[in-house]
Amino acid sequence: MSFIRGFKSGIKAYSKAFYFIRKHKLSWYFIFPLILNIALFVLGYQSIVSLGSEYSSYITGWLNIDTWTFWGSGFLASALMFFLNFILRILFIVVFAYISGYIIIVLMSPVYAHLSEKVENILTGNEYPFHFKQFIKDIYRGIKLATRNFMIEILFTILLFIISFIPVVGLFSNLMLFFISAYFYGFSFIDFSLERKQMKIKDSITFVKTNKGLAIGNGFIFSLTLLLPYFGVLISGFVSVISVVAATISTTETLISINKE
Repeated sequence: MSFIRGFKSGIKAYSKAFYFIRKHKLSWYFIFPLILNIALFVLGYQSIVSLGSEYSSYITGWLNIDTWTFWGSGFLASALMFFLNFILRILFIVVFAYISGYIIIVLMSPVYAHLSEKVENILTGNEYPFHFKQFIKDIYRGIKLATRNFMIEILFTILLFIISFIPVVGLFSNLMLFFISAYFYGFSFIDFSLERKQMKIKDSITFVKTNKGLAIGNGFIFSLTLLLPYFGVLISGFVSVISVVAATISTTETLISINKE
């Protein structure tokens, strides 16, 4: 499949996924990202508060703030603590926004695996008897692949950061990074369909490399969602459910097309 054709197929699959979810009453799967968002928010907030308190105590001791007696020392100490807590919160948001996509994929792997199987069953009638051992292996594979993709993306990010200092060429580094992220996110969503075919990870890698456009098209919307300020992380969990359905539809169509040739 050509890159452009694959990319269009990946994008168009989203509209099919919307209709598919509504038609086959799969909207209840959106409950899982809702629960995940609440859990991440609570844990994240508690972590920031705890970390903020520890760093505040450390800075207070290091600067001997408690011993300050000059005019305005109380205001300065309060302003400094406020600034440090503010910086910690900003750093958390930035870091979490960058890695949240993979956190969602890893934590939602069991849901994705079941949803993808359900979609394929409706599309083709193929049934995959439930085996707990195989289910655990599938989850482990999903986590392993997501971790692999994340590490490779980190390497590309470092490389593109270095390239960004090169005049003219550096202007395209952010755009390149976006498409790289879309590729690896799409890869992760597509693999839930490939693992049921008993494909080894190396075979899955080969399939996705051959269908780069399809992978980028499938991960494009999800990556775009993560760019939204403030609400991107919250919305992305819900979009990921649609992405899995879209990936399963487009991958199933691609595999059927390949088998006919």
